[in-house]
Amino acid sequence: MTLALPRAARRLLALLCLAAAPAVHADIVVGQVAPFSGPQAVTGKAIRAGAKLWIDEVNARGGVRGQRIKFVTRDDAQKPEETVRLVKEMIAQDAPTALIGTVGTSNLEALKQDGVLEKTHVSMVGAISGATSILTARGMYPVKASYREEVERLFRQLGEMGRTRVAVVYQDDGLGRDALAGAQASAKTHGLTLVAQSGYARNTTEVGKAVDEMVKQTPDVIFLAATTAAAIEFTSRYQAAGGRAGLYGMSIIDVQALLKKLGPERARGFAFSLVLPTDDRLDREVVRDYLRLSQNAKDPELSSRSLEGFIAAKALVRALERSTPGAAGLTETLERGFETDVGGHRLTFGKGQAPSRYVDFAVLGVGGRLVR
Repeated sequence: MTLALPRAARRLLALLCLAAAPAVHADIVVGQVAPFSGPQAVTGKAIRAGAKLWIDEVNARGGVRGQRIKFVTRDDAQKPEETVRLVKEMIAQDAPTALIGTVGTSNLEALKQDGVLEKTHVSMVGAISGATSILTARGMYPVKASYREEVERLFRQLGEMGRTRVAVVYQDDGLGRDALAGAQASAKTHGLTLVAQSGYARNTTEVGKAVDEMVKQTPDVIFLAATTAAAIEFTSRYQAAGGRAGLYGMSIIDVQALLKKLGPERARGFAFSLVLPTDDRLDREVVRDYLRLSQNAKDPELSSRSLEGFIAAKALVRALERSTPGAAGLTETLERGFETDVGGHRLTFGKGQAPSRYVDFAVLGVGGRLVR
């Protein structure tokens, strides 16, 4: 004969059984919404590959406090409206503790305007932009110096070299306009003359008008506030048209992709900003870690831009280790102010604070060799 237990007794028994069960650790979900198709796919894939490299290493070591990191991604083709939609979808379906590596100033500005990160208390570490609008946005944390800092350092150097006739080719969106505003301000400060400025449509490589304008104006230097595909197209067509100005690209340009597309001879002399350590800086622990893991991974999507994703993932893991579990705990840590050194690259996070001021320059030399 089986005795029926009163409801209160059954509830107590269930609670005792639950308490006796072994603890189950849910995954820490980290999400990335970025372009894996379209003109900026090369950047989105590179950032993803770099972040995954460190996430896989952390999981192999046992995760964060025994919790594995689950890395989920969505392809926004760098369309701002898709970025917002997919971030909302990801938060609803996957409940990420954090986001990482969304690419593009306009895409990040769309998220800022929508307010979804603030409303859900989900933060993004490694937002791929150095625009002022992103540095001052709540919940978004780049891992490099600002575009304005890049431009200021470059124009100061050009002034010291006596190369005063400068032109700007820029992507006509938040990225390019922010860099252009910085160029206009820095030109006045350092006695340079902006002899021409020409924009091209976002998410395209329609640079024909810019090529014609630059050939006509014959500047000493052309500053490319452009993305990788457009920078490659401009460089190729400008050279074919007989252009002779020195070309300086922003740090967002994947120099390995440019070198591969143009070849060592045509790419020779292309100069660019550095806002993160490069893979020849073996004195930096973060670079040694990256090279060791990337050699073993043999991921074809790894490129010069991947180190940014790798550094972002390292910084995120450090922040997770110092936060109470969950998205709100991570956001509180970051907003309160959080400093970390990810192995030779120091970062300071906080509300509206530039995470880094590191800016350097390099040029492609003979045989594609990097020269500082």
